[in-house]
Amino acid sequence: MRSALGSHWQILREKWRALLENGQAFLKQSKSVEAHPDDPIVWWHALARRTLIAVGIFSVFVNLLMMTLPLYLFQLSDRVLTSRSLDTLLMLSIVAVGFLCILALLDALRRQVLGRLATNFETILGGPVLASIVTTAKVADSTNIQALRNLHQVKNFISSPVMLLLFDAPLAPIYFATVFLIHPDLGWIALVCGLLLIIIALLNQKATRVPLAAAGLSATKADAHAEALTRNSQVVNAMGMLNESILHWGREQSRALELQSSALDRNVWISGASKFARLVAQIVILGVGAYLAIQGSVTGGMMIAASIIAGRALQPFEMMIEGWRNLMHTRAAYARVRATVESLKQERVRLLLPKPKGQLTVDKLLYLSPGSREAILNGISFQLAAGESLAIVGPSGSGKSTLARILVGCLYPTAGNVRLDATELRNWDRRQFGEFTGYLPQEVELFPGSIKENVCRMRTDLPDETIYEAAKFTDVHEMISHLSNGYETMLERSGAPLSGGQKQRIALARAFFGNPALVVLDEPNSNLDAAGEQALTDTLKRAKEQRITVVVITQRPAVLNSMDKLLILRAGRLEAFGPPSDVLLRLVRPAQTSEPTAPAPAATTATAPVPAPTTPAAAPAETATSKAAPVAAHESRS
Repeated sequence: MRSALGSHWQILREKWRALLENGQAFLKQSKSVEAHPDDPIVWWHALARRTLIAVGIFSVFVNLLMMTLPLYLFQLSDRVLTSRSLDTLLMLSIVAVGFLCILALLDALRRQVLGRLATNFETILGGPVLASIVTTAKVADSTNIQALRNLHQVKNFISSPVMLLLFDAPLAPIYFATVFLIHPDLGWIALVCGLLLIIIALLNQKATRVPLAAAGLSATKADAHAEALTRNSQVVNAMGMLNESILHWGREQSRALELQSSALDRNVWISGASKFARLVAQIVILGVGAYLAIQGSVTGGMMIAASIIAGRALQPFEMMIEGWRNLMHTRAAYARVRATVESLKQERVRLLLPKPKGQLTVDKLLYLSPGSREAILNGISFQLAAGESLAIVGPSGSGKSTLARILVGCLYPTAGNVRLDATELRNWDRRQFGEFTGYLPQEVELFPGSIKENVCRMRTDLPDETIYEAAKFTDVHEMISHLSNGYETMLERSGAPLSGGQKQRIALARAFFGNPALVVLDEPNSNLDAAGEQALTDTLKRAKEQRITVVVITQRPAVLNSMDKLLILRAGRLEAFGPPSDVLLRLVRPAQTSEPTAPAPAATTATAPVPAPTTPAAAPAETATSKAAPVAAHESRS
């Protein structure tokens, strides 16, 4: 007896050790993620296919071992109780416990493998999803971040119990076949109930699909409005918009909750019906089994085993109905993740070009508003030599900021082209082009992190001297040094604790970081005080000395004094371009000729300055104030 137990125990230990070693080896293999190929979806599918096959194999053995308990009860009822043998009881108990240990090991392994797969899912697709969001996003929108939420939802589902049900449900025929082996009548009862649960599941899917989809859309709109409220909390509080804003959010949120409640109510009632059907099936199997036992067709142990096995066969279908909502949400989320990744067009490997000198050429530029045929920019053409500076002025809505985004490659023109040193922007390597350009947007956004990280554009491969040089170049070093933690001052998402002007000066240093060849500044002095204005003026002078091509969009004419060229936009069209003195003279002449006929003293006053343009040397002698006046008058007329 002891030798038999010892041999059986030795066999179980060897099997346990082998399973543990194989499982850990697979986990190490699935944990390591190599460099992703060009198509992350293909890579993910290949890894998922291999991993899910292993999980499926584990699930087969798990479901086979799940019959340990009913078979143990069957043996106890029909063999141990009738023979009253303690040795048989001990032997059966040891074997059952050994099988249950293997069951626990395999179930833990498949859960751990799915956990690794969920981690690999986010590892493989997280970067492409974020890259697609950043690349395709034209404006800041919460729907962009929704793609990351979809990614997290799919990841959580992969490691959830509902995922295991997808492996257990296809193995239900094993249990049905076992019940058929016990007695065909019991098998037919279990099979009919299984088909009934499948029908209930299909009805549940049909009943909840539409409200769940509509609820998801309304919830997305409500989240977008809530994020907008959070982002503009100061405006909401300052102007007493809180109640109206919450009511606006509440309409979409109430609709989402109403649709979710409707879908949940249907799901709950259908789930209750499925549970009722399963319990009734087990009762019927017990009743019919008792009748068959009385007839002598089956034993009492077979009756109990058939009931337990049938319940196990029907359990995945019942739980699937309860988890159907999660399954449908995840299915839709994965479809959105896949569409997001596939929307990121994989760029071809570009030739790395030498650092450009800064010559900028815009040729017949046309840009249409996305989703419409309205031209935001139409027929824009100009050229800047390396090291030249350009001021772009014009009324609001004339397309100045759109032109700035096109010049730095954030947007691509509908027609025409933009070239930097004779190379079209599309043909530059994105990373390399970004190193050679600087951009200060109209709405300054700093990243959560230190001032040092913001100035150096989050790069860690360059020495600290480059950060210091950018700060000194833009006269922001002294301002940073006066902060309590200096360059290590941590910033929040809103840029706190910096003021608006300080954030703009930090962003200016970021734009000039790395000695770029082209810098585009969109309203760089909108929040600056007198010291900031002087720092900006000095920065533009240094940029001219180092032959950095600078494009400045401004509504303040004070910047014009240091600019080489002036461009005036109106309604998306180039109205004037050239040296500031020439452009301003062309603006003055139409203004003078458009004056109505007036009495003699007024006419004399209007015509007095006309002979001035005949003297070529007179234009360069103009002061900054004289340059500013015609531009201000021009913008006031617009």
